[in-house]
Amino acid sequence: EAVDESPVCRKQALRKHRKRVQCFPSSDLTGILIASQGSWADRSPLHEAASQGRLLTVRKLISQGCNVNVLTIDHVSPLHEASLSDHVACAKALIEAGANVNVTSIDGVTPLYNACSSDSVRCAEALLENGAKFQVGLFQPSPIHVAASKGCHATLEALIAWGADVDYNIPHMGTPLYIACICKEFQCARILLNGGANVHKGRFLETPLHAAAQEDCTEIVKELLAFGADVNAKNHEMKRPVEVAPPSSLAEGFLLLYEAVPRPLSQLCRLSIRDCMGRSRLSLIPQLHLPSILKKFLQYQ
Repeated sequence: EAVDESPVCRKQALRKHRKRVQCFPSSDLTGILIASQGSWADRSPLHEAASQGRLLTVRKLISQGCNVNVLTIDHVSPLHEASLSDHVACAKALIEAGANVNVTSIDGVTPLYNACSSDSVRCAEALLENGAKFQVGLFQPSPIHVAASKGCHATLEALIAWGADVDYNIPHMGTPLYIACICKEFQCARILLNGGANVHKGRFLETPLHAAAQEDCTEIVKELLAFGADVNAKNHEMKRPVEVAPPSSLAEGFLLLYEAVPRPLSQLCRLSIRDCMGRSRLSLIPQLHLPSILKKFLQYQ
């Protein structure tokens, strides 16, 4: 028998899920923030029920003929609300009733973006199963970018498993890997690299290694170097990663040491093999007729 999902206090939900990402300059925030969920005055009963996880109410309103694609003045739908608050049962009920999974708010935010921003794997997969697009426009907010920026590991892995482009580049923001480095999200950076992200692609001439060095995130610096990051790459100011690291920082010290020591032949071989296989076939490494220890080595395990 269907029952309501656990109610969520509206103010607490807003406080939790609409927290702004602090790691970007203000000029870059437009592409990564969750859109406002509409003005309070034009929110329908279906919006309220979906946002609070009241499944029985959602189904009752649908059975009474409520439009599942009703929008606020900011073009926020009930599906936006359910996805933002991780109410998968409500999201599925709305989808089954014909809700548009690719509807965009006035800020270009989709239900999938909201699901990824709140690390709702179940909502994200329900949306993808019903035709949700990874991206609706070049300069629109990106689900994979927001997942990478907020440390949403499970959702990021789900997006990659469903075929999201790990190198998707938004001109004013860069790639998901670059964003993960800027935000010091080590696990997300590792997931993207294991998913085949290009270690050299960042934002314009700024590489992910520049970003990690600048943020003095030695852990990510080490991971990027293991995946073949170029210590001699120069940004638009003609500076190498070591030159943008804070003076006397751990990142600067590690990069100076790395530059002075030749890379092991084993690492060069691993990079060459992975490059020959190509990103689309990296998932087939476990099927290679090689000893388990070598397969694990090729997968950075």
